[in-house]
Amino acid sequence: MSDTMDITASELLKWDKDSFLPVDIRDRMAFSYGHMPEAINMPESSLTDDMENMLASMKDRRIVVYCQKGIASHDAAVLLREKGFDAYSLSGGYLGWLMESTDTDRLAPNEKSCADIEQDLRKRFRKSIWCRFTRAIREYDLVKENDRIAVCISGGKDSMLMAKLFQELKRHDKFAFELVFLVMDPGYSPENRKLIENNAKRLGIPITIFETDIFDAVFNIENSPCYLCARMRRGNLYSKAQELGCNKIALGHHYDDVIETILMGMLYGGQIQTMMPKLHGTNFEGMELIRPMYLIRESAIKAWRDYNNLHFLQCACKFTETCSSCDKGVDGNNSKRQEIKLLIRELKKVNPFVEGNIFKSVENVNLNTIIAYKKDGVKHHFLDTYDLYDSSDI
Repeated sequence: MSDTMDITASELLKWDKDSFLPVDIRDRMAFSYGHMPEAINMPESSLTDDMENMLASMKDRRIVVYCQKGIASHDAAVLLREKGFDAYSLSGGYLGWLMESTDTDRLAPNEKSCADIEQDLRKRFRKSIWCRFTRAIREYDLVKENDRIAVCISGGKDSMLMAKLFQELKRHDKFAFELVFLVMDPGYSPENRKLIENNAKRLGIPITIFETDIFDAVFNIENSPCYLCARMRRGNLYSKAQELGCNKIALGHHYDDVIETILMGMLYGGQIQTMMPKLHGTNFEGMELIRPMYLIRESAIKAWRDYNNLHFLQCACKFTETCSSCDKGVDGNNSKRQEIKLLIRELKKVNPFVEGNIFKSVENVNLNTIIAYKKDGVKHHFLDTYDLYDSSDI
């Protein structure tokens, strides 16, 4: 066992990948967004005898423990060493490893090129991703001739894939339209910004970056900082896109986001609403918001990411850039969206069609069976017209 317990990402990348076991102690949602190859997930809260039992058969292997930034992993490595394991803490955490592994100047010879990744979209992921992307564009009339679209890139898997899909659509050149690949820096750490730049370079995406101070503006807000941050980010994206001559902004929300929003509205908001495939910009005349990933399943996006060994930003705001991850709110509670994800997963065990049924439910609304609804801010109640119809008409 080495006396040196901390190991840097650059040192780790020189090790034979079969000579160590990565143990990710972030929570399960952070792990699902991305993790080191072959890593097993053991959240920090489970660092007990259960963890020791699970790793008992692996005492002949080196254990590399990592968290988000290399803080909590140090204590975990100490604990494992006390139990007799050859354990190491990854200095800089998952973020540090991402920085090293996505550096285009240091990519391994077997890493896929941009051309290979593009070909995979056309062939391997044609049915699950490309065809669903083009179907949404057709069904919801999202892209028109002479559009100038700001493809908004946050740095995550969804927006990066959306950018590649738009590049592919442009190559088909069925009609004239223009693209601007827009990245807003709301106050990222230098490491997170570099990660976005590295991924854009590897994927051949010519990004335009502009800076704002949104993170600083909302950092000391106690009530609903995430809501305010989201509103401010959306407004800044609209404003910059309009300044660049765009008439649309494209966001990377996918099918799972849509069905989760429907259930969240019902269970936590007491209302029936959905995330629309396109919207007119309320405060920006002539601008539209479009969601061309509307019909793409998140599982397909993850499959594309993992097949191409890509690693993207999860969340980089000042509330979550410590070892805690995004599925914990600023008060430490699990997010409502994560609860809905788990609920849908359980419902699917009983009814495999539940996701499709949730999606279709907002396409098949029968107003004759609705107590009340709002239209353009005006509430309509079934009693308003109840006496005008015979019961046989219903």
